[in-house]
Amino acid sequence: MSDEPVGGGPIHLTVHMGSQLTRPVPAEVIEALLSAQITSTAGERSGFQLAFDLTKKGAIIERLLPEGFFDPRTRIIVATTVRGVPTVLLDGLIVRQEVGASNVPGQTTLTLTGEDLTLLMDLAERTDRFPNLAPSQRVARILARYADYGIEPEVVPEQIAQPPRQELRVDYQTGTDLGYVNELARANGYTFYLEPGPAPGRSTAYWGPQRRLGQRQHALNVNMDVNSTVDQLTFAYDGAAREEPQARWQDPLTRESTLLPQPDISPLRPPLGRRASPALKRRRLSGTAKKDQGQAEAEALARAATSADAISGSGQLDVNRHGYVLRPRELVGVRGAGVTYDGDYYVTSVTHHLTPGSYRQNFTLSREGLVALSDTVRP
Repeated sequence: MSDEPVGGGPIHLTVHMGSQLTRPVPAEVIEALLSAQITSTAGERSGFQLAFDLTKKGAIIERLLPEGFFDPRTRIIVATTVRGVPTVLLDGLIVRQEVGASNVPGQTTLTLTGEDLTLLMDLAERTDRFPNLAPSQRVARILARYADYGIEPEVVPEQIAQPPRQELRVDYQTGTDLGYVNELARANGYTFYLEPGPAPGRSTAYWGPQRRLGQRQHALNVNMDVNSTVDQLTFAYDGAAREEPQARWQDPLTRESTLLPQPDISPLRPPLGRRASPALKRRRLSGTAKKDQGQAEAEALARAATSADAISGSGQLDVNRHGYVLRPRELVGVRGAGVTYDGDYYVTSVTHHLTPGSYRQNFTLSREGLVALSDTVRP
């Protein structure tokens, strides 16, 4: 993704639509766009809502709407171009259309609501069997079914090896592809989501740990006078969020049951804070005793990792003032919030709000501890 500053130039919005292959929408559609709201969250399906002005005798109400141009399951791609650098914000499907008729001129609107292309994976239930396939291999086989939509899988092998043993167990899928892929992700402390782009019509289906390594985005500055890029940041420390999982495993030969040791979560959650929050809760995991040892250890690791983020933050920024588009599911630094809450965070969620002449972002952040690891934060 580009790190190009946006403060010095205009922001343009482009929209492509079609059944499977898309093309730019007519000029009348772009001119009628009143607002766009797009939400991207780690481990969840992205959603959107677009609002259009339904002018009397206009192309939308007279021709496009009756012809089914905005019907559910129509594919829609939304991208912004900032100083010549395009960024795909959404590649999804329309789920719902709503027309609000009004006697007040200019108040009749068409609202489209939808979700990203992972919706395709949640439309049909199936029963499938996966003999001698590890969890990551099962995910790769499922995602290959959606290559026609330009979806390229990025599958990270599980942290704890779970070698398949067909003579003892054959793994089955019952339900939708999305449900099963998410089930495997949760069992391994992983996340699954669709990352649109980098080009319209292309996207990456990511199954793996949260991306908590690599270069940080440009920092969010608060309480720094003219250098502030965020009006307000709110932080919270939830002491009851973190759990210590208690998982037992039974040896199938000796029938002896043992309590598994507490897992090291750093492979899934590299520390971002110097003072980690303690686990105040102990949670007994049911059903692990009868599973393979690798599966039981993976489930304990997943529970410990996914409950670790006791620190959260939220705020809003103006893209033109900040100078950069904040990207979800990556790292960003915070400056000006004080020693306790400055430092690097994982961007859990970003909601883009676009209207003519305005581009704002609401965001949420998270990490597992207090006090920055480093004395410096990337500006």
